[in-house]
Amino acid sequence: MNFDTVVVGSGIAGLSFAIKMAKLGHKVAIFTKKERSDTNTNHAQGGIASVTSGTDNFDMHVRDTLIAGDGLCDEHAVREIVKAGPEQIKNLIEEGVEFTNRDDGSPSLGREGGHSKRRILHVKDYTGRAIEEALLKTVASLGNIEIFEHHYAIDVVTRSKTGKLREGEKDCVTGLYVYDTKGRKVKTVKTHAIMLSTGGTGCVYLYTTNPTIATGDGIAMAFRAGADVANLEFIQFHPTAMYSEVGERFLISEAVRGEGAILRNSLGEAFMGKYDERKDLAPRDIVARAIDSEMKRLGTPHVWLDITGRPAEELKERFPLIYSHCIEKGIDISKDYIPVVPAAHYMCGGVKTNLDGSTTIAGLYACGEVACTGLHGANRLASNSLLEAVVIADNASRAVDTYLKSETRCEGEVPQWKDGDVRNPDERVVLQHNLGELKRTMWDYVGIVRTTKRLERALHRLENLRREIEDYYWNFKVEPDLIELRNEVVVAELIIRSALARRESRGLHFTLDFPEKLPMAVDTVLKREQF
Repeated sequence: MNFDTVVVGSGIAGLSFAIKMAKLGHKVAIFTKKERSDTNTNHAQGGIASVTSGTDNFDMHVRDTLIAGDGLCDEHAVREIVKAGPEQIKNLIEEGVEFTNRDDGSPSLGREGGHSKRRILHVKDYTGRAIEEALLKTVASLGNIEIFEHHYAIDVVTRSKTGKLREGEKDCVTGLYVYDTKGRKVKTVKTHAIMLSTGGTGCVYLYTTNPTIATGDGIAMAFRAGADVANLEFIQFHPTAMYSEVGERFLISEAVRGEGAILRNSLGEAFMGKYDERKDLAPRDIVARAIDSEMKRLGTPHVWLDITGRPAEELKERFPLIYSHCIEKGIDISKDYIPVVPAAHYMCGGVKTNLDGSTTIAGLYACGEVACTGLHGANRLASNSLLEAVVIADNASRAVDTYLKSETRCEGEVPQWKDGDVRNPDERVVLQHNLGELKRTMWDYVGIVRTTKRLERALHRLENLRREIEDYYWNFKVEPDLIELRNEVVVAELIIRSALARRESRGLHFTLDFPEKLPMAVDTVLKREQF
């Protein structure tokens, strides 16, 4: 299989990039491990933040982003991404996204925690799904994009892996190994450029708002290939996932608080005023820690979200998905409180990239939640993620186009995959036990509030798990569960090592052993050669 460029993942980042590359005349392959619409994007409720109102401006959006990022944002990256927003909104509209408008035809702008203005463009409360559907329709209309569903990317192939890298030469991409779940075989793909757009890492935690595909694949593959990763300690726990005794965590969008919902503890008290002057519209890290504190103080499994008193028809119109889901659970949100609890939601760090998506390996790019551009800093401002995805995808398309046309693009072999004498897996129960231990360890020891002792215990357990899983990987034929588990254990260990390296509390990383912020904010960068 031979393509000009390969995209791993079919969310907003990957599809946006693929469309632009195809329109530039390149032959593109998209590999996605489930159906093409099974993405983090498809679950995004809130919307996309951009300056489109006359009462708003770029400086306000930049300031809000920097405040939320708690001193760790790259201000240049923030300004460039924010400034590029309106043009990309126009582009999404041209691709067929129909954002919700007011009666006068102007955008219906939502507001979420940390935003000083209403600037969230949305399609009711299923923005991600609407964008995904529009982009997939465009993809289907282009003849030079091929989508491979049920194909799991295993590893990036680089020149150094083939032994052809000369001393002093920068490593570069030559191809990719992918597992075809229906054909039950590994395919070898030759390409000059790979865009990782694999989404987040939420599934390394016991409770997450993410779909089951969010297993950190891109970060793990990039790190194994030799790319730098950064700021993986900053895991955003969404404050308001719907509590369920069976463990599912349906997301209750922050936009609900933006429309006036109030958090209450088990005593019925509105408690956010004790923790922040912005009350229920404080940034997510503050709200999540406040909820965690109230739950521990009162010994309760959840708190309540109160948007009662608003007409049912109004709530149905603004939040149709949330309203219908709650009704299914016996909760009428116009009359009843919603039980909510924090859950792992968003990775603010990732594969370290420039603003064109490029990494430390030539031909390897990353975009979306898998990447760390410097926009989010220590805490992502709500609804900046979809903005980042479309802006960086646009930048990357031009950069990759230039790279593919250059004389310096990487040329190299991709050895055919060989199973050798490995056996079919015969103890799959071991994989499930390992995954359960991984998720429970991360939830118990690497959660909202951390300590050095807990992190060290978690690291010791994860190191042992990684050795077991690697041994299993090299002795048995690959299959989806093993591919994901191998990636999850790598990412989990990297998160813990990043958290141990940050000896301060900043943004989403809060440790009882180092509760103060250091005067100088620096990125936590991990390199493969350190391990």
